[in-house]
Amino acid sequence: MDDAIDIRQVVRLTGLTSRALRFYEARGLVAPLRTNSGQRLYGAASLERINQIVALKRAGLTLAQIERLTARGPLDLARLIDAQLEALEARRAEIAEARALLVSVKSRIGRGEPVDVATFCSLIRQGESIMEPENWKAVTDRYFTPEEKARWSERMSAVPGDFDQEAYSRQWAELSARIEAALPLDPASDEAQALLGEWQALLAPFTSVATPEMMAGATKLYDRMDEWKGEQKPPFSTDVWRFIQEAGKARAG
Repeated sequence: MDDAIDIRQVVRLTGLTSRALRFYEARGLVAPLRTNSGQRLYGAASLERINQIVALKRAGLTLAQIERLTARGPLDLARLIDAQLEALEARRAEIAEARALLVSVKSRIGRGEPVDVATFCSLIRQGESIMEPENWKAVTDRYFTPEEKARWSERMSAVPGDFDQEAYSRQWAELSARIEAALPLDPASDEAQALLGEWQALLAPFTSVATPEMMAGATKLYDRMDEWKGEQKPPFSTDVWRFIQEAGKARAG
């Protein structure tokens, strides 16, 4: 148990959400260790299983199919990584770093070396990064019609070509973390309204090209975040989203 890490560390190191981890546990897909106080601890075996779940999801299997497959007994990690490598080859330029990591782990397995917790966390993070576009597509397919998605694509082509998505994502993560740390907060307070102003400023690249109907659709998507956040990590928490909605109402009077 010395090598085990708690759920907060797993979230930080892998990029998975705590909701997803608990969901996998509730479905019987992973069984973390427990301390005397009931705290979840994830060792190499648990993280190996989580890595398998992520890889199988990426391969297109449903959770029900993964349940049936894993119920048959332990999966061969080397074969699983081989399957991931085959898929990664088709996107080599995009995922060269992920491929290098998987090759390294396979080599260690071949030499009979144990795979440690840190390496499993890296594998899971890489798998989640690879899956993210597919996950978002699955989520948005439920809340937007093909016509609505086509309008989004058409309007977003007006965003400047030098738009830096990675820097933009970091700005959202930083603002969301500051809001989360400030809660609970009176939505009508000066601090709350200043945070709302930052939020609206960050939205500017999209509000400048989106129609009111498109913005209403995006609002509906995040209003229903609890329905899908176990499948795809949202850019901010439900608490942050509710606070922004309340701060907006307070500003409108």
